[in-house]
Amino acid sequence: MSAAIGHGSAPLRDYAAGPYSQRVWERVRPVVADIEGLPFLAKLADGTLAEAPFVNYLLQDEYYLGQYAQAMSLLAARAPEPADMRFWALAAADSLVVEQQMHEALLAEDRFAPALAEVQAEVNAGLGAIPSPTTAGYSSFVVAQAATAPYAVGVAAVLPCFWVYAHVGKVLVARPGAVSAANPYRAWVETYDSAEFDASVDGAVAIYERVAAEAGDGESGCAVRAAMEEAFVRATAFEYRFWNSAHARENWGR
Repeated sequence: MSAAIGHGSAPLRDYAAGPYSQRVWERVRPVVADIEGLPFLAKLADGTLAEAPFVNYLLQDEYYLGQYAQAMSLLAARAPEPADMRFWALAAADSLVVEQQMHEALLAEDRFAPALAEVQAEVNAGLGAIPSPTTAGYSSFVVAQAATAPYAVGVAAVLPCFWVYAHVGKVLVARPGAVSAANPYRAWVETYDSAEFDASVDGAVAIYERVAAEAGDGESGCAVRAAMEEAFVRATAFEYRFWNSAHARENWGR
């Protein structure tokens, strides 16, 4: 997902651009509620998360972002509208530049050096895995949908990574201590609560709404929208599993 570091302090808001995006967001609200309740995110917000799970999450996300950028590049190549081409191409570039710069800055901090060495040693010894099963599954899903599914379904598959992160950013900054200078994870929390990131989410949701409407009212249009919703639901489930598996330091043996 594209992002820009900066703290917007914006309240929770509805990113839906119309009835189709509102409908699919309502459908995944139970999963989103589960995401909000993840211990990984609670500990990020209050600054008590151990360093090793966070480092593992960043390394898993590094892998995922490369695949996610590929998915968005595929959508840019397949997009029927020039505006869509520009949006996905820029989003792909931003996901590789802006977020990876944030990752690199965090991993370069002395406080994370022991955890980074620990996680890398486990990977080298075959006790850890990058990508983990969940990371590999999520990455493969978004790339496959962007490459082989109808364009509208590919849009639906990549959208939760925008939307869920923006929502979570708003949820976390409202929690006590999340943006305190003493919180070692403050930079990560603030990344997803910014006007720039909100603009990216609005753009992606607007594309979803438009292509859902353009599918038409007939049987074929209903089938396209059903496939879009299913892709969105599956990707949202992967969002939950991605954070949870990173916290558990999932590998191919457990």
